[in-house]
Amino acid sequence: NVWRFPYLCYKNGGGVFLIPYILIALIGGIPIFFLEISLGQFMKAGSINVWNICPLFKGLGYASMVIVFYCNTYYIMVLAWGFYYLVKSFTTTLPWATCGHTWNTPDCVEIFRHQDCANATMANLTCDQLADRRSPDIEFWENKVLRLSEGLEVPGALNWEVTLCLLTCWVLVYFCVWKGVKSTGKIEYFTATFPYVVLVVLLVRGVLLPGALDGIIYYLKPDWSKLASPQVWYDAATQI
Repeated sequence: NVWRFPYLCYKNGGGVFLIPYILIALIGGIPIFFLEISLGQFMKAGSINVWNICPLFKGLGYASMVIVFYCNTYYIMVLAWGFYYLVKSFTTTLPWATCGHTWNTPDCVEIFRHQDCANATMANLTCDQLADRRSPDIEFWENKVLRLSEGLEVPGALNWEVTLCLLTCWVLVYFCVWKGVKSTGKIEYFTATFPYVVLVVLLVRGVLLPGALDGIIYYLKPDWSKLASPQVWYDAATQI
């Protein structure tokens, strides 16, 4: 959620997104969470057998397992992308920082919407022409990582590098849980602390980047009209 929550805030009016998010968390998310752990402790059973207390609702147990399955297959892919970027970053020049690669198009330009581009020319192009160009990081993501095709009727080729990263992530997950509580308990010492260290590092780095103040101002000056949009409440519910 480190990557998804900021995106939803940016998409749904900045800090105003916290209002539906907190409301839905208090009304739905937290009560359901305590209901699940209370039933599990009382029945001493998993998400399926716990509904022996009321067989009529046993389908909820199967539905929750299906949801967990789909969430795992979704988020493991995000981990695979991150692992792929990690491997590709061990180079002198980042492959998504420059043009001239096989996956780049003639529209690729390394100077993209530069802040100094105003009523001037840059990279032998006018500012209007630069607006129609594509940055190398976008082309790396779409053409190298995702390898987007023209549509559903053109499935495209399999990206073996990303597939290998996906397999590696599944193997790591397996070794994290293969001994049950004994292994997961030890892993949690790392997983519970390391993300906060990374968040602090990213926070310091992000604040020092150009335009950071603009992003903070955008977050602190919310767009209240977004509260009338059903999509905002839908995004808040799915984030819970």
